[in-house]
Amino acid sequence: MADQRTTSNVPPPAGGKAAPAKRARTARPARDAGGNGLWDRPQLLNLISDVLMVFGAAGLGYAAVAAISRLPVYPLREVVVMTPLAQVTTAQLEYAARSSLRGNFFTVDLDDVRGAFEKLPWVRRADVRRHWPGGIEVRLEEHVASAYWRVGETGDMRLVNRYGEVFSAASNARMPVFSGPEGSSGVLLAKFDEFTHKLGPIGKQLVGVSLSAREAWQLKMDDGLTIELGHDQSKAPIDERLARFVKHYPRAKAQLNMNVAVVDLRYPSGFALRPIPPAAAAGKQESKGKR
Repeated sequence: MADQRTTSNVPPPAGGKAAPAKRARTARPARDAGGNGLWDRPQLLNLISDVLMVFGAAGLGYAAVAAISRLPVYPLREVVVMTPLAQVTTAQLEYAARSSLRGNFFTVDLDDVRGAFEKLPWVRRADVRRHWPGGIEVRLEEHVASAYWRVGETGDMRLVNRYGEVFSAASNARMPVFSGPEGSSGVLLAKFDEFTHKLGPIGKQLVGVSLSAREAWQLKMDDGLTIELGHDQSKAPIDERLARFVKHYPRAKAQLNMNVAVVDLRYPSGFALRPIPPAAAAGKQESKGKR
């Protein structure tokens, strides 16, 4: 490696010692007058300043809201239910209000209040609004039950409203009983009205409609009669088979002179009648006699 030291050609002064050789130094580049540091970039500084101001304002706003919510100003004084109710009780309304009203007139969370009221058993929908200066107005839409819904796996009973929606509530009203795959309650409600109209001429009341997982229909009448409709067939639609049954059933029953337990309409060109077993028929007559 080459020696970078330099020597001087000037002779040393007389009588003196030679001066030691000096090491050459590499020149450093001059610093740019414009500068590349953070403090030399005004646009970046302005951006950082704006971001800090936004975060600071947000923090102050949150602190102000939290402080106002703790102050006894504009308190909520009343909850007014604007709609007449048939199923929801006063105790249920009070419970929903107490469990959801937090804060004052400005800070109360209306979504929480609406959710608390919609959790009540008979409430389908709730609309919640502020009413100056310290009130909350609540408008409730109640479920109108049209039928019972039997859960297939557990046998638990729920209710079906007039829109075909299943909901959980208690009732002892006389209504038909539906059962079927999950999500089919609306179809069963529509079919119930259709079947009721078609079975009207035989003088029996439809009290139950069932749809199996394979889409086979079964009907229950008020006197215990079961009608097996089966699947809808392209060559023998359900409507066609049901119309044939309504037309010929009274005469067929009179000719056979028997108490019918099951009517099987799954045949494309006719139907079969299954009688009530003698023991069951005797028990049924005895129970009627005791009444």
